[in-house]
Amino acid sequence: MDRRSLVKHVGMAGVLAAGVAPAVRAQEMMQWRLVTSFPKSLDAIHGAAEKFAQTLKLMSGGQIEVSVQAAGEAMPAFGVMEGVQSGAAEMALTAPYYFTDKDYCFAFGCAVPFGLTARQMDAWMDYGGGRRLMDEFYAQYNIKSLSAGNTGTQMGGWYRKEIKTVQDLHGLRMRVGGGLLVDALQKLGVQAFNMPIGEAHQALEKGRLDMVEFVGPYDDQKLGFAKIAPYYYYPGWWEGGAELAYFINAKTFAGLTPELRTMVEGAAALAAKDLTAKYLALNPAALKKLQSERVQLRAFPRELMDAGFKVVMATMAEHDAKSAMFKKIHRSMRSFQHDQLLWDRFSEFRYVSYMSAVRL
Repeated sequence: MDRRSLVKHVGMAGVLAAGVAPAVRAQEMMQWRLVTSFPKSLDAIHGAAEKFAQTLKLMSGGQIEVSVQAAGEAMPAFGVMEGVQSGAAEMALTAPYYFTDKDYCFAFGCAVPFGLTARQMDAWMDYGGGRRLMDEFYAQYNIKSLSAGNTGTQMGGWYRKEIKTVQDLHGLRMRVGGGLLVDALQKLGVQAFNMPIGEAHQALEKGRLDMVEFVGPYDDQKLGFAKIAPYYYYPGWWEGGAELAYFINAKTFAGLTPELRTMVEGAAALAAKDLTAKYLALNPAALKKLQSERVQLRAFPRELMDAGFKVVMATMAEHDAKSAMFKKIHRSMRSFQHDQLLWDRFSEFRYVSYMSAVRL
């Protein structure tokens, strides 16, 4: 069995036990820079990059050493993609929909409104052709992509006032993620902005924003939005499962030996799993704490979600008409989603609905 097969079949512990790492150590050492779009204070997302770096160093026997830099340390939060594209950084951990100002197809690498859940996204990427389609698109930017983990279904954000009807959205200044959602919300009279989360707190505090959304209770509690905007809405229908991504300079990745490419993929997979599990584990406790602080939890009215669905589908149809690549990826994702929703009716949806109704 060759080293690549060994890594795939026995994992990191088996690789180390079999002596692959010492064999790799004798080769040339590499120093990589991994830039993230997030501040260090967000230990779940930014911490995933640290987990990746530690794991890859161990798996490669120190041949690839990765230095991790948070948003603003080496380049701006929204500048990391260009950094990887140009070779200024070998890797980035980011949310692909931050770059829809360049092409709306970037959104499919992260989340689109009324899109896939975390597990559906994994399945589409790995077995539904999603990764192949995204890498076909990313190739024009000199990028290879790997999953960096998924936040799961997100919350709908923090609002200064209650949102009881669709009309209550009119004129609101909202920080949201990604250009697709910005375009859709504008159809509902919203002034929507895509900005780095590090800038959003000050904008909300200074009154330049009426609403901010990010991920969920664990991160939101750290960011302190509840002290400014007391109404916390759910669900985040624009992010049924937001996929973070590792962007890797395609030439750098292609230049690795097969063994090292497999190690990079393995370290990314381990860190991605850790990120998703961490959010699932930490969000409930954070939500309980927010409830104890009398945060006003509110569900979006069905009327509002229906209106959101209508404008989202209209917006995506507009982009289908403009871009053959967008249409190709969109059709693949929606077809896969249709089958997943069919299966959910008979499996997880029924099970979770029952378990939510009984007393444990």
